[in-house]
Amino acid sequence: MKKKLFFLLSLFFLYYNSLLAVTYNSEPKIFIQELVNDAIKTLSDKSITVEEKNAVIEKIAIENVDIKALGLYTLGKIRKDLDEKTINNYQVIFQKYFLKSLTSRLTDYSSQKFQVIESEQKSSNYTIVKSKIVESINSPEIKVDWRVYTKNPQKPLIRDLIVEGLSLARTQKEEFASILNSNNNDASALINKLQEFISK
Repeated sequence: MKKKLFFLLSLFFLYYNSLLAVTYNSEPKIFIQELVNDAIKTLSDKSITVEEKNAVIEKIAIENVDIKALGLYTLGKIRKDLDEKTINNYQVIFQKYFLKSLTSRLTDYSSQKFQVIESEQKSSNYTIVKSKIVESINSPEIKVDWRVYTKNPQKPLIRDLIVEGLSLARTQKEEFASILNSNNNDASALINKLQEFISK
């Protein structure tokens, strides 16, 4: 019994450590291709549960998306008027909101074919990686541009997706601004809305 338990624990730690060891190429174009390939492989794996898939996708996102910067951007100008405690609370809630939004949408793309086309370095800090979801019987071709933050050239981070010319970060910022404008720029109202979404 003890040997069997030790064997199972060993398998668990080997699997856990293999997840921790996953790193992607620092060249933005290859970085995006490898990351998306991993996500699609996970989503299409029928041997693991939805919960396990979500856990892997969330880990990929936490390590490779600049969620903190994205959260501050989508909060808008109001962030300058907020105290550190409120900002920190918002960041915690925003990350949970972001991860749930991400995992709830990605299952639709598990069977899609993804193709990176080219990359364009805009500055020392940003590179745009152009890609597409290939046309299929059930859906048209979708152009997706990735805004990759490269201030640390060894650790690129995703800061935005532009889908068919529409920035998802900007769209989210506008949605949050609408909520804030309807509530006298009260950040707690926005946080409550995000918590409602998380709890569904």
